[in-house]
Amino acid sequence: MFEAYTRWRRRRIIARSTLNAALWRQTLAQLPFLAGLTADEQERLRQTVILFLHHKSIHGAGGLVLDAAMPLVIAVQACLLIMNLDIDYYAGWVEVIVYPDEFVPSMEFVDDDGVVHREQAPRAGEAWLQGPVILSWADVAPRDDGEGVNVVIHEFAHKLDMLNGDANGFPPLHAGMNRREWAAAFAQAYEDFTRRVGADEETLIDPYAVESPAEFFAVMSEAFFELPRVVAAEYPTLYAQLRLFYKQDPLARLPVLSQGLIG
Repeated sequence: MFEAYTRWRRRRIIARSTLNAALWRQTLAQLPFLAGLTADEQERLRQTVILFLHHKSIHGAGGLVLDAAMPLVIAVQACLLIMNLDIDYYAGWVEVIVYPDEFVPSMEFVDDDGVVHREQAPRAGEAWLQGPVILSWADVAPRDDGEGVNVVIHEFAHKLDMLNGDANGFPPLHAGMNRREWAAAFAQAYEDFTRRVGADEETLIDPYAVESPAEFFAVMSEAFFELPRVVAAEYPTLYAQLRLFYKQDPLARLPVLSQGLIG
């Protein structure tokens, strides 16, 4: 009964949406990694975005005033991750805070010896457990530099990772996915990528991934959507796990050149 009501309410929200069609098309055109979406995928993404914008508050901070296009740019990228999952993957929090540029949070932590440390370092994004997502607009603004760095995908991947209670590179897997296969694929790729970065090997994937398993999952999620050919070629087993988790295959959206990289 409750599920039927939820479906009815979502249909009602979508039907009553005032999302501007021209602005929607403009936003999709600004994000090159969306170019391969089919018409059905675009529609699923649009409906997910409408629900996201209905449930979340996106507002500027630090003097930033958001125009009509800016929340949509954020929502589209955030919802790409869950367009084949469910909007409830982002349940339990309501706020996205956007600063004009990098922000400097004051972080405090206690090390193994009980010593309290305070850290103040500029950040482009931050995701809090059961709290807001914080973003730098300077890093969110669409660009086509081919570097595969996407702060929105990164921080919202952290949100998915936290659904198990902590960000550790092990989000809740779907029925039919194998925990051992996930762990093995990520452990092997993480070890290899850490070795490559440690050897000062130049990589197309952001070296920040070596910071922790949580950062590795978030960075690999960025690369999965923006550089699928690279992830599939370098870490095909990991790519296959991400494909199962996100229920998407970005590689298949690329030109025929991509065929044959994944078995």
